[in-house]
Amino acid sequence: MQRKDLAQTVARLNATTWADDATGLLDQVLNRGLVGQVAMVSSFGAESAVLLHLLAQVQPAAPVIFIDTQMLFAETLDYQADLASRFGLRDVRRVTADELTLRRTDPWGNLHQSNTDACCDFRKTQVLDRALAGFDGWISGRKRHQAGTRAALELFEADEAHGRIKINPLAYWSAADIAAYFEAHDLPRHPLVARGYPSIGCAPCTSAVGAGEDARAGRWRGQDKEECGIHFVDGKWVRTAA
Repeated sequence: MQRKDLAQTVARLNATTWADDATGLLDQVLNRGLVGQVAMVSSFGAESAVLLHLLAQVQPAAPVIFIDTQMLFAETLDYQADLASRFGLRDVRRVTADELTLRRTDPWGNLHQSNTDACCDFRKTQVLDRALAGFDGWISGRKRHQAGTRAALELFEADEAHGRIKINPLAYWSAADIAAYFEAHDLPRHPLVARGYPSIGCAPCTSAVGAGEDARAGRWRGQDKEECGIHFVDGKWVRTAA
């Protein structure tokens, strides 16, 4: 889709979609072709069960892309398998960087120690770009309450670099809303949440969060970095807080 058409479509969708009806939005996107062919992208992280459960109620056969960076916590891999089975998700696509790229780019598995952006780029961004080829849009679990870079998040965003539309059904959900949904539906928590990990990424770049800290304080701790690079704000790649 052309940039102008994409921007106009996104503006129209944001102006006509109810922010408090995540189930209805997913139905329009997954069952009624609102934006064409769509996949969900899930990290199977701390809050992922909510959106995955909603998707399972609406369309359990929808494609769900899970990026395995090959540096994830073992608990995340177990949680992914558990949720997929528990919710009856029929098309979870576990994608990784190919072996040749791994050998060329990070043969010793320590690139994250010197250049986290480059590590995220080849282990996540490039992998996702390939996985989303042929899709018109993709569903994200991001929410406004999670970080400064997400404070103005809308239900629909323009991914201008690829001519796609990104859908954020839970953009307006608060932390309390998420907690209430977990309790109401008796959803299992990621095992690391109880150990102080409210936001979970790759094992080498994620640490536990202390009392009073921001939920994402444990992601790339000590670095000027808040996002891995697969998300954009106003069509631009976001590395640090706005």
